[in-house]
Amino acid sequence: MVIRLFNRHSMIVCVFLLAIVVAVTMAVNFNRSPNLKTSVAESPRPNEACATSSAAESVAQVTGNESEMRAVWVPYLSLNMSRDDDKSEQAFLNKFNTIINNAKKCGMNTLIVQVRPFADALYKSSYFPWSHVVGGTQGVNPGYDPLADMVKASHQAGLKIQAWVNPLRIQVSNTPSILAVGNVYNTWKKDNAKADWVVDFGDGKYFNPAYGGVRRFVADGVKEIAQNYDVDGIQFDDYFYPTQDAAFDRTAYSAYCESAKKTGTPMNLSDWRQANVSAMVSLVYQEIKSVKPSLPFGIAPQGNVQNDLAMGANVTEWCSATGYVDYICPQLYVNFENPVLPFDTAAKAWRQLVTNKKVKLYYGLAVYKAGSDADSGTWKTSSGILASQVEYGRETTCDGFMFYSCDYLVGGQTKQEVQNVVEALGRSP
Repeated sequence: MVIRLFNRHSMIVCVFLLAIVVAVTMAVNFNRSPNLKTSVAESPRPNEACATSSAAESVAQVTGNESEMRAVWVPYLSLNMSRDDDKSEQAFLNKFNTIINNAKKCGMNTLIVQVRPFADALYKSSYFPWSHVVGGTQGVNPGYDPLADMVKASHQAGLKIQAWVNPLRIQVSNTPSILAVGNVYNTWKKDNAKADWVVDFGDGKYFNPAYGGVRRFVADGVKEIAQNYDVDGIQFDDYFYPTQDAAFDRTAYSAYCESAKKTGTPMNLSDWRQANVSAMVSLVYQEIKSVKPSLPFGIAPQGNVQNDLAMGANVTEWCSATGYVDYICPQLYVNFENPVLPFDTAAKAWRQLVTNKKVKLYYGLAVYKAGSDADSGTWKTSSGILASQVEYGRETTCDGFMFYSCDYLVGGQTKQEVQNVVEALGRSP
């Protein structure tokens, strides 16, 4: 605790000195950096990201360190056009350009954009119907290619963009409300040979990764993104098996056990599910590399390793072996005071877990919790929690950070935290 207080005191002194240096630098270079001058000179407006001049001034230093990942997640809800009266391409671009501007003001260098949330696509796909997010109803062509537009806009703004994919989710809680006629859920359910490739469970519909045909379908769907779009990476989120209930895939597991008993001892259900997911992840990795060997593929699992294993995500294997991922980004959505899994404990555990030197380690940080009542109000005890997490992450030699989400870079609740984290990012690692 004493050390932490001392670091905060040092942080304040550093920020004060930084402000003096920046002010002098701006005075000397006033006519050399028009873009920076504009962002600093503009008056802050309500709900504008990093709405203070000190945070904006930090961007110049933040963007200079390109080796460190500083990404923000852009969930499908942030792009949702389905309830808008104007669903035109220009309206979509206006919405996305606002996200770009906010991200740049906060010193981000990468956008992680959800382009396949429900076995549908925010891009022209040979495997998935158009998403309701852009067409209003699943299967309706919006008349333009959102991903192509987002790639172009991001690159023109000097940002990288990765395609975020949910591999197994088809529908949850009646979202989307309508599945397109051509959605594979509908076609497979009518085919006796493939009826078990998709599963109705609880309030959702999911792909069943127990089958090679499903794994191939998912991999081919990812491959087409790598083939057709100039994205800077592809990412899976943390959703794999939606339940530990054996009823989810009883038919497939029973068939596996019957076959395995002929030659040996079957794996238990948990190990078998992990093997299925790992086979899918490995196949996706292979297909991406067959198209673009240097294109990064990563996964953002839950921060609790035991939870990951329980849902079939063998993160231990992915972080130690070659042929699964190029990076891992655990969602460490906890603070230092969390009684179950404190941030520093979780960060150290993941640092030790990543033993393959070719696998980069990023930390996913919870901007959405900043200033909120989450976790028994512990996020209100300080406005420097995220900044401290950035500094701690650098001490553990992680390769960067991803922040959830773009919507929380703006607004009063997170304003001070965001300003402080931008300033932390601006300091040299």
